[in-house]
Amino acid sequence: MTFSDKLLDWWDVHGRKDLPWQHPRTAYRVWVSEIMLQQTQVKTVIPYFDRFVSRFPDIESLAAASTDEVLAFWSGLGYYARARNLLKTAIICKRDHATELPQSPEELSALPGIGESTANAIYSQAYNQPAVILDGNVKRVLTRYLAIDGWPGKSLVHKQLWAAAKKLLPKERGADYTQAIMDLGATLCTRTKPVCTRCPVRDSCKAFKSGTIDLFPARRPALKVTKKSFHMLILTDNDGSILLERRPPVGIWGGLWSLPADDNGQSIQQRLGLDKRSLQTLPVLQHQLTHIKMTIYPLIAHTDTSLRGVEYRADQRWFGRHEWQTLGLPKPVRQLLETHLENSGT
Repeated sequence: MTFSDKLLDWWDVHGRKDLPWQHPRTAYRVWVSEIMLQQTQVKTVIPYFDRFVSRFPDIESLAAASTDEVLAFWSGLGYYARARNLLKTAIICKRDHATELPQSPEELSALPGIGESTANAIYSQAYNQPAVILDGNVKRVLTRYLAIDGWPGKSLVHKQLWAAAKKLLPKERGADYTQAIMDLGATLCTRTKPVCTRCPVRDSCKAFKSGTIDLFPARRPALKVTKKSFHMLILTDNDGSILLERRPPVGIWGGLWSLPADDNGQSIQQRLGLDKRSLQTLPVLQHQLTHIKMTIYPLIAHTDTSLRGVEYRADQRWFGRHEWQTLGLPKPVRQLLETHLENSGT
């Protein structure tokens, strides 16, 4: 039996067949799930996926949405460029593809946020076609199965894996095979403590036969984590509204509404014309992104309603309680607001 035969036989009995994007399995639902699954685990994605497709059940409804609304339904998943790219792609599909996703990997990969592997995953699962995919789980399976040295993120190693994956493809049951190899990596061939005794392809796995499972895949070179310290301001008015600023489209939390901050070097109190004596300090908040360790020094202040809109810029706006709670906010911003406004009764 070939690699794909063994894998499909295993998946028929043990594979995941109850994922929400499988019922019904449409190109739209597969696309949304694949974008959400970039950098994010299935168990985390499921509740976000359910809420997202309930509000945006098709390309037409997504293309008609505002950026703020899409980001609100994405809030908490992180890597917000993914959400903005979903909206961009929906608009392109409505304009250029009769409100449908294109059906070829080449056309799919030309759309925002869809790389070659993601395009193949959509093509394979939506149209039941064999196609090479190389998400994190698949890379781990193949580096062990073939004992391929080197970090999979390197271009040369990636090319080796792509060529190897292509040779292992079955001629049919493309959707099942794609799901099967992802499931193998997610449930048995895990990063730590892999369950090799239950693996359907262990007898031909080079790393298993040589007892070197722990050496594959090679670890990613140490990521340089930078430290960043800045202030954030919770500014309230007599109506209990808060002032938020839209972040620049590129960079940390791009395009999201956030509390005024001085991470760009500009003093908050000077920008907003506040007296330093009106600022009250709050407990320090630590927040970790993949490559940035943040130390946030929160401040809180109050301004009279009559001053609203006098000195503020076009990218700033006041939001009432029922408005900011529905926005897509960076995690630490929502944490600060929920902690310090709800506890104070504001």
